[in-house]
Amino acid sequence: MEKRVRFAPSPTGAIHIGNIRTALFNYLFSRSEGAKLILRIEDTDLTRSSKDFEKLIFKELSWLGIEWDEGPDKPGEYGPYRQSERLHIYNEYAEKLIKEGKAYRCYCTPEELDKDREESVKRGDIPRYSGRCRHLTKEQEEEYLRQGRKPSIRFIIPDDVTISFDDMIKGKIEINSDTLGGDMIIVKSDGMPTYNFAVVVDDTLMKITHVIRGEDHIYNTPKQLLIYEALGFKPPVFAHAPLILGPDRTKLSKRHGNTYIGQYREMGYLPEAMFNFLSLLSWSPDDNVELMSKDEIIKKFNFNKIHSANPVFDIEKLNWMNQHYIQMSPIERIVDLSLPHLKEAGYIGENVDEAKYEWLKKVVSLFKDGLHYVAELKDKAKMFFVDDFEYNSEVKETLLSSDAKNVLTAFKEEIENMDEVTEEGIKELLKMLQKKIGVKGKAFFMPIRFALTGQDHGPELVMIIPLLGKHKILQRIDKALKLIS
Repeated sequence: MEKRVRFAPSPTGAIHIGNIRTALFNYLFSRSEGAKLILRIEDTDLTRSSKDFEKLIFKELSWLGIEWDEGPDKPGEYGPYRQSERLHIYNEYAEKLIKEGKAYRCYCTPEELDKDREESVKRGDIPRYSGRCRHLTKEQEEEYLRQGRKPSIRFIIPDDVTISFDDMIKGKIEINSDTLGGDMIIVKSDGMPTYNFAVVVDDTLMKITHVIRGEDHIYNTPKQLLIYEALGFKPPVFAHAPLILGPDRTKLSKRHGNTYIGQYREMGYLPEAMFNFLSLLSWSPDDNVELMSKDEIIKKFNFNKIHSANPVFDIEKLNWMNQHYIQMSPIERIVDLSLPHLKEAGYIGENVDEAKYEWLKKVVSLFKDGLHYVAELKDKAKMFFVDDFEYNSEVKETLLSSDAKNVLTAFKEEIENMDEVTEEGIKELLKMLQKKIGVKGKAFFMPIRFALTGQDHGPELVMIIPLLGKHKILQRIDKALKLIS
């Protein structure tokens, strides 16, 4: 039988790191097992779902390199692939359950349900639906309808039954039905199916054989298994991947920093780095190699080697990986990725001509190997774009030292006499000046570095100076000399 897995996000916001890791595990399973990957959009939350978020889902998955075999944009024989287009299917199965006495219409108001919940808490019980609408007479239902109540549909949860299943990652799991909150709503009063009902119908009709999702769904699984049984459906194999934790070992959330995949894309993390990094959260290859291409990961991936311990999102490790992939990238790729950041900072205009682009390649190449992510370039390369920088106390102290004025004055004179400022010419000039004025080492180089960049470290001066150009050099030296005098 053909293996089929699915990734089923809701288009209600940007994709969280945890969700994208789930998508990645489904993708790796599909490619390593020769299975089909289905993309299904679960958009029954009408108030929060939007087409913009759906487009973002496609964008983020494609950016990461996750391809799917069937979906809204790749129709197959088991569509449609948006839940909002499958409502007639859910209604058919909900009515079937009602006819067979396995579900019923519930007319309880939110106020009545809140009161029941409060009373359960007072008694020290697990909050669960009281079942007050389970045995309504026809007359009672007609009276509720006359009152204008819109019914939901509830599925009957049996009392005190142990539901067990074998999880591919967690092993055998057993959950008592009394902990599930009582008879559960499968169709809301607005006619929309709830997650646990729709997912059973969809996974069955789409021939899904393996459901791979986060462990926060473990308590949904027994509810779904009861629905599978009631409908006479064969359940898939379940696998619940451990949740990703923040550095403090609590569930990854906004307080830990960026938690949406798009934030990393926008900052200039490379997709191959993120693919590599996320694949190693709960899985590692037999050879323990960490830096791997997408093809290598697929070749080595074994779903049975996923462990159940919760992985920690280690930003330092991601930065290390991303730095590696930046180093391996052509300079043009990093320049292209840096353009939006440089424009946003106001360093360059919208249009970049060929000469400017070639200059940017030289600037970016000075910092490329040290970048953890491309957005860092805004600060690292600031010296080339911002003339009006402030001197800190250390810089001022150096510029006011006894040798600084002589060094900068002599340096300025030589630059003024140069027809073209080149790397080779600057190299010779700096050697000659040290001998000429008798100042060497830090006492010679630091005044020049501080005057030209305002910083105490950075790329070699012989590489910085030609890229600044004669006009900027003289302008900045004059500014420093003005401070000295």
